[in-house]
This record gives sequence, C-alpha cells and structure tokens, in this order.
Amino acid sequence: MDVFKALADPSRRRLLDALYERDGQTLGELCGHLDMTRFGVMKHLGILEVAGLVVIRREGREKRHFLNPVPIQSLYDRWVSKYRSRWTKALGAFKNELEK
Repeated sequence: MDVFKALADPSRRRLLDALYERDGQTLGELCGHLDMTRFGVMKHLGILEVAGLVVIRREGREKRHFLNPVPIQSLYDRWVSKYRSRWTKALGAFKNELEK
C-alpha cells in the first residue's frame, strides 16, 4: 500500500524520474527538480523511502539517494503483466478488424 501512496503524487514521480536519469543525487540536487522548499522535498523523499522506492546512503557529510526499482517491478509483475496479454490480443484483433 505504501508504494501506491508514494506513486500517487506527481512530485514524487518526478523525483523518481530524476533518480532514474541520474542515480545517487543529493537532497540539494533533487531540490532543483521541484518548485518547492527543501523541507517539502525531504517529506516526499521520506515517503519514497518508507515505500522502499528510494534508498539513502551516507557518503561523508552527504546523503545520496538511489532509486530502488524492485517495488515497481513487483507491482508490474502482480498487476500489469497478467492482464497485458489479454489486452494485447484484443488490440491486435481490433487493429486487424480495422484494417479489413
């Protein structure tokens, strides 16, 4: 449930996208991706961390944030992949029907 809550917010999805593009960013670097206060970004990162989507590692005085894609892959495996083949077949048949 924490993963769904974390993914529901567009700001948190933007943070995940930023980490996908370049993993291991600091809080200061991640603040540049959102138009909000440092405290606001920290709150969003906390929710992502609780959901297991972000892992924080200390390097000296800095904290680096890393994307953990495992929970997203688990959601995909559980909810998307089992329905995908049915929809793909239906869309393929629909496409063939339209082309006739």
